[in-house]
Amino acid sequence: MRHNKKFNHLGRKTAHRKAMLTNMSISLIEHKRIKTTVAKAKALRIFVEPIISKSKIDSTHSRRIVFSLLQNKEAVTELFREVSKKVADRPGGYTRILKTGNRLGDNADMCIIELVDYNETYSLDKGTATKKKRTRRTKKKTDTTEVVENVVEEVKEEVKDDAEVVENTEEKKKEEKK
Repeated sequence: MRHNKKFNHLGRKTAHRKAMLTNMSISLIEHKRIKTTVAKAKALRIFVEPIISKSKIDSTHSRRIVFSLLQNKEAVTELFREVSKKVADRPGGYTRILKTGNRLGDNADMCIIELVDYNETYSLDKGTATKKKRTRRTKKKTDTTEVVENVVEEVKEEVKDDAEVVENTEEKKKEEKK
């Protein structure tokens, strides 16, 4: 019986599946992004995320555990030097799966699996992401807008004249009271 055994076997024997996941995780650590099928990417996510969590603690014991799973010195060194520094404050979810469509030969669902902190497109930091400059379009002046502007100027002049008349009358009233 297979109670509570929910991982995908990917149509391979155990040794083949473990070797494939090891090789894919080494490629993911070295290249930061790989293209594969969705099923393999989901299986790889389950395999590689505990390894990245283990790399946060830089001790001899954790290095030996990670090396026993990866069997590649260069990948282990890069994981502990670069990747663990970038994911130090992240509590989990170190990978992202972006679906890209279907493969032409067998119509398999393809995707890109990548390390989250290495993609500059989706980062939330304001300094790293480039912002587009917003430009506003203004309408060209037409004959009607010029006429309206002229009318507005005339009304402003009339209001100024009326204000001067009111001031003059107030001054005359003050003089009469004295």
